[in-house]
Amino acid sequence: MPDSKLSDAESYTLNQWDYLTRYTEDGNMPIDNNLLERDIRTFATGRKSWLFSVDGAKASAIAYSLVLTCRASRVEPLAWLRHFLTELPQRAVDTDIDDLLPFNFAKTAAA
Repeated sequence: MPDSKLSDAESYTLNQWDYLTRYTEDGNMPIDNNLLERDIRTFATGRKSWLFSVDGAKASAIAYSLVLTCRASRVEPLAWLRHFLTELPQRAVDTDIDDLLPFNFAKTAAA
């Protein structure tokens, strides 16, 4: 039946086959994106609150990015935040703070 829902599903699957099977080519690639979906849910549900506040949206995006970078770097976000907020005020305004970023903090914490 060419105009049925089953036919539509079959066409979609065949047209997207390369994307749907890509995870089989790389063992590091997850079969789904549930972890990412869970991580961005908070941001997606909060975006209505930032509808009229560009500054609020930017601040939230920065905070979420840093926390998710902590998770990706296997760094406890609260431990990193305590370290960051303790070290940052002791630095001069024009000082490079790359060593305070979560992925660099993971290297320092491991050492």
